Amino acid sequence: MLRKWGRRRVVIGCGGTALGVVLLLVGGLYLLQRTYDDDVKRISGAMPTTSGRPSSTGRGENWLLIGSDRRADIPSMGARADAIMLVHMSGSGDRVSVIAIPRDGWVPVPGHGTTKINAAFAHGGPALLIRTVEQLTRVRVDHYAALDFGGFVEMTDALGGVDVTITKRTHDPMHDRTWEAGRQHLDGVEALDFVRQRWNLPSGDLDRIKRQQAFLDALADKALDTRNPIRIDRFIRAATRSVSVDGSVTAGMLRGLARRLLDTSRLEYLTTPVARTAERGGQSVVLLNDDGVRELFTAVREDDVGDYVSRNGAGNAVDAVR
Repeated sequence: MLRKWGRRRVVIGCGGTALGVVLLLVGGLYLLQRTYDDDVKRISGAMPTTSGRPSSTGRGENWLLIGSDRRADIPSMGARADAIMLVHMSGSGDRVSVIAIPRDGWVPVPGHGTTKINAAFAHGGPALLIRTVEQLTRVRVDHYAALDFGGFVEMTDALGGVDVTITKRTHDPMHDRTWEAGRQHLDGVEALDFVRQRWNLPSGDLDRIKRQQAFLDALADKALDTRNPIRIDRFIRAATRSVSVDGSVTAGMLRGLARRLLDTSRLEYLTTPVARTAERGGQSVVLLNDDGVRELFTAVREDDVGDYVSRNGAGNAVDAVR
């Protein structure tokens, strides 16, 4: 999906994580209030130090964003990345591309053979996950940010809930929740269940990705439209307490990023091209489309995502989802 924003809008979101996007959210918050800086966790050693990383092209900037049901700054807890997104900000400053990588994507992980991409975080934390993504995409990751999914509850409730549109009635047996078709107002707990669901969705984790992106888009809309200063303060505090960034990210960098994003006019959501689902070692996995992956991330490296979207119509619709 390609969305145009007026100049008064700050493009924010995540998952992520990835999840609309955490780094954009954090950037906007820093522009509003520097004193929240102490709430944002810095992760020492998050960026890889090994040789063989892709060279920086100097065309735009790339952040790897993850969302996790556990604290994403502590890999020793065995957490896996539940949402993985590569965010590309164009060199011209007018376009932000949020590219989801399926967490069950079957890819080579350095030192661990071929496995699900989200296992890279459990094996080696942010640094190994970044190396894995760079190996897959040949795109240099400039910075890393992570969001604890548990923060979604407090962030959503701080804004008085958010609205999403569901196209078809569906039941989630994992959380024993039935979603009715139509526009739904979600409180924090409902929002968390909404972004976690993949059971009974026709495309499983791929539909889950679209739900995550739809929620982040709705969260961004509500945050930007809120005028109540108490709600804004609660939202900012909830967001910053849930965010971790790599150790090189300073408050000044984030404020500069926010100022840059004020002029961004296009936000689009994409999913890394998929060939099919399959089974490997008794587990369900997602096989990526090698040619599609090459084409998409070549466009990212060349800062030419707009032409890629024009050729492929590859955006995800987030106004209404399964």
